[in-house]
Amino acid sequence: MTLIDRSFREKIILVGVGSPRTSFDEIDSDLDELALLVGTAGADVVARVIQRREQPDPAYYLGKGKLQELIDLAYQVDADTVVFDEELAPAQARNLTAKLGRTAIDRTAVILDIFAQNATTPEGKAQVELALLRYRLPHLRGKGGSLSQQAGGIGTRGPGETKLETDRRRLIARMVKLEAELKTLSKTRRTQRRARARSEISVVSIVGYTNAGKSTLLNLLTDASVTADDRLFATLDPRVRKRRLSSGRTVLFSDTVGFVNKLPHQLVEAFRSTLEVISDSDLLIHLVDGSYQDCESKIEAVRKVLYEIESDEVPEMLVFNKADKLSDVQSMKLSDRFPTHLQISAKCGIGIDGLLGRVDDFLNAKVTSGTAISS
Repeated sequence: MTLIDRSFREKIILVGVGSPRTSFDEIDSDLDELALLVGTAGADVVARVIQRREQPDPAYYLGKGKLQELIDLAYQVDADTVVFDEELAPAQARNLTAKLGRTAIDRTAVILDIFAQNATTPEGKAQVELALLRYRLPHLRGKGGSLSQQAGGIGTRGPGETKLETDRRRLIARMVKLEAELKTLSKTRRTQRRARARSEISVVSIVGYTNAGKSTLLNLLTDASVTADDRLFATLDPRVRKRRLSSGRTVLFSDTVGFVNKLPHQLVEAFRSTLEVISDSDLLIHLVDGSYQDCESKIEAVRKVLYEIESDEVPEMLVFNKADKLSDVQSMKLSDRFPTHLQISAKCGIGIDGLLGRVDDFLNAKVTSGTAISS
């Protein structure tokens, strides 16, 4: 169940729309990330279109002039698909596809497609399928006779039911089945967490923007030997590994799915049971790629998702990764902006002893006095 054809490298045009108060540089920065997402999905970006307008057009998202420019460009570069950075309404996606003569999708569809590629465990596959179905349900619509013909017989509601209604009913039934399966798995996770709580084992979750180096850090802290690819959303399924700290305390370190700007609500909901490990953590290591030009936006994107999954009150330790790539000036700027942060390199091992010492101190303080760490 994917949304981008990978039997060949699709040619993609990116479209970004911002308000008149949004600079072209800001829109372009968002499109840079969308280009990375498209590349991860297995397609190639061949052109970009940017427009600033007060409100998106309700029918075509773009104004008439910019839409015609997009149509001409799509034929010129022979694009296969046009991807919009903001989420399209179902009607907008249909209107654009008809007008452009090629598929029009949005950022949400690309992210869902990447998750569909990377899901490997039964739970991960079920979560991604559920998210895809939640996305597709409002987009479901008859196409000529093929989806509007009458259907009858055993298993339908009667001879008056249309093919579209049958498709919708089957889709909803599949969603209900997946939700039940995930609820069962969630109960199992809660049972496991209660057992860990009784054993007084602390849980520290590594969270952060996708591709910040979370899996690399988990490997360094615990000899986990998990895959740590330099690509977006390489990790979907949570990995939990044990380590004994210098104080003798046993800690479970957890690596979770990376976050991103405009993370689809469907994914947050589908992965809620998986992300519960974050809510039940004693401490979050919020890992940030220190080489990012705009660290603040990445930090806020992560905190937005933490708020959505009701994990924003879990104590957070802000840790900037890739210190080996930082100049002295960059390092000083981070120190001025985030006085209590740590700088490490998960790849080179820089600052890891200090990180573990800070974690150990926090957990010891929490047991004795409930002390929290501010960022």
